[in-house]
Parts: sequence; structure tokens; C-alpha cells
Amino acid sequence: MTPTAVIDIGRGAVELTLLISAPLFLAALVTGLVISVFQAATQINESTLSFVPKLVAIFVTLILAGPWMITLMTDYMRRLYESIPGIIG
Repeated sequence: MTPTAVIDIGRGAVELTLLISAPLFLAALVTGLVISVFQAATQINESTLSFVPKLVAIFVTLILAGPWMITLMTDYMRRLYESIPGIIG
């Protein structure tokens, strides 16, 4: 196994992690922004107010994007397992 192969595998894993986590981060970011604007407009200074909407938004995003995420992960793992003979040998 060459250092180049290790770097390629690591780079692919990091890219996949970023790609899979992006929808959840974006949902939390947008929800937090909306709640912050609402709090600023109504002058409600409750820090726990944004927790439940963010949790719901992440859960809904996970339900909607979950099959896509699973497909990406299984495709990556399948490619990784199929490349084992070429990496070792």
C-alpha cells in the first residue's frame, strides 16, 4: 500500500463526510438564522428557544435526505471493498 493510496482513501472519506453532513448543517444554520431574526424582532432573549426548532429541522432533513446519504455511504464502502485487491497487491 503506497502513501498515495492512503492519501486518496483519506481524502475520499473526508469529502464523503463533508458531503453527507452538509444538508444537516445547512438545515441547522437556516433554522438558527430564522429563529435569531425572530428573537431580534420580538426582543425575546431566550437561548433555549432555538434548540427545539433546530432539532426538528435536522430530524426532518435526515428523513428527507437519509436515503441519499445511505446510498452515498454504501457506494463508497462498496468501492473501497472492491479496491482492496488492487491496493494490497
